[in-house]
Amino acid sequence: MFNKRLIREGKSVWGFLSLTVGLNIGIALLAVLQAWFFSSIVARVFLEGASLKAVWNSLIMILGIFGIRAVFQWCSEICAFEASSRIRISLRERLLNHIMFLGPMYARGERSGELITTVVDGIEALEDYFSKSLPQMVLAAGIPLLILIFVFSLDWKSGLILLLTGPLIPIFMMLIGKMAEKKSLQQWQSLSWMSAHFLDILQGLTTLKAFGRAKDQIHVIERVSDSFRKTTLSVLRVAFLSALVLEFLATISTALVAVTIGLRLVNGTLSYSSGLFLLLLAPEFYTPLRNLGLNFHAGLSGINAAVRIFEILDLPLMNEIKQQTVNDDFIAKSQDQVLLSNFNISFKQVGLTYQAGETPTLKGINFSINSGEKIALVGPSGAGKTSIAQLLLRFIAPASGQVFVNETLLDTISVEKWRDQIAYVPQNPHLFAGSIAENIRFGRSSATLEEVVRAAQEASANEFIMNLPDGYQTHLGEGGTRLSGGQAQRIALARAFLKDAPLLILDEATSNLDLESEYFVQEALQRLLRGRTALIIAHRLDTVFQASRILVMDQGQIIEEGTHEELMEVQGLYFRMVKEYRGELL
Repeated sequence: MFNKRLIREGKSVWGFLSLTVGLNIGIALLAVLQAWFFSSIVARVFLEGASLKAVWNSLIMILGIFGIRAVFQWCSEICAFEASSRIRISLRERLLNHIMFLGPMYARGERSGELITTVVDGIEALEDYFSKSLPQMVLAAGIPLLILIFVFSLDWKSGLILLLTGPLIPIFMMLIGKMAEKKSLQQWQSLSWMSAHFLDILQGLTTLKAFGRAKDQIHVIERVSDSFRKTTLSVLRVAFLSALVLEFLATISTALVAVTIGLRLVNGTLSYSSGLFLLLLAPEFYTPLRNLGLNFHAGLSGINAAVRIFEILDLPLMNEIKQQTVNDDFIAKSQDQVLLSNFNISFKQVGLTYQAGETPTLKGINFSINSGEKIALVGPSGAGKTSIAQLLLRFIAPASGQVFVNETLLDTISVEKWRDQIAYVPQNPHLFAGSIAENIRFGRSSATLEEVVRAAQEASANEFIMNLPDGYQTHLGEGGTRLSGGQAQRIALARAFLKDAPLLILDEATSNLDLESEYFVQEALQRLLRGRTALIIAHRLDTVFQASRILVMDQGQIIEEGTHEELMEVQGLYFRMVKEYRGELL
């Protein structure tokens, strides 16, 4: 149950956790005091015939103890919740930031539903660990020892019974826990799988409907849900078994104390008030051990979730790690250089491999981009064009070679400062649930509505936006479901106009568009490219004819370079691609 990594996470809230433990120890001491007053009152009333007036003060003391225990319990739960809440907020923030820094390449390699389950349910599963299980482990050791001191000081025989029977509960709990740990892990993995599968179905609902396979998924959902049901029931069976064992041991142990006390009361070797006091303390001795057993399974869920959380947090941030090795003065100098109006970006012997053992995606890439140039990347699918854009955006780092900006390593420049200089228009821009104005403001969050409208006008988007029911305040569903592909692309262009960055990356910005949409997008692109340095990844070759230079890629290498006219004279791959493209238009 002790997880060293989670314990270290709890250091920031040791004050709250210590206060939680301290308050619970105070509750235990008050329980001892309450038992003492109660046993003395009962002895005086039933054996000595004391009147209500004679025991009135003691009754008031018991009532006061009840009130103080309630306040301590309330404060203890508040402190425990505050501790777990702060840790959860901190971990969730770190986890989200880490996933953001890992970038889209990592997110694409994972199942979105599983990541969502980890970030949401996984973090929430830590609440019981920090608010209940962790404090209870300390209390399960401290409170029984504290009660033993009082019991041994009054009756060593009862103390010996408690001392011998008490360890049986944690021993049996550990034995059952070994079995529960594996089943709890299976339950967590089953939940993650189910969440990931459900999200996949929701995101692919259009495809399922189009191919008539929606009903097939009902059986898959049944199978996944049934798997989760079985794993949950197996965990519950173990939980019920452990609860039964703990209750049985605690009851039998309390009964042993009661029997020995009863025999000595009959023989007159123990006073009535002392016997009742010891009998009242016996359940208090076992209560922390029983509570630990009850919270054991909740703690296991938190530990299993933490395994996945720390697995993600331990993934290295390639660019950020390199950046940390450079001193602050050098970074500041590099950032100033990047912010110059004139800059040069150069790739020198850059290679890229996404996973060890795979065929390299890029091999020995050498080229440069100067301020004001429009560089086009063309080539068949899988040639490595988008990977170059990913390197420039610093979503990934080169496996070999280096990228320089004004003779400064790109890896040494602040990611945020560098991306501020880039406007990126992808092939399939993502629109978020929210208004159109909010989506355009991703280009610059501080922009006024007038600036948003101006950007939309430049992107040829203002006309269709104004025809929507609420204009710029029209609410879009997740993924921008209310807009066509061409309209979504013009929203992405509006973001780029609003950002007004000196470096523009266009990744297949005109592909998959109908002729009318392509006309508006091409018109907007011509305005966007004016006065900017651009890297244009193109599928439709008529968008690259006017580029300053065209780089032709194949199998991760640049095999041709030049203007449109120069490459047509060479009659290589570019020449064949143009011929094929023009043939498709005829």
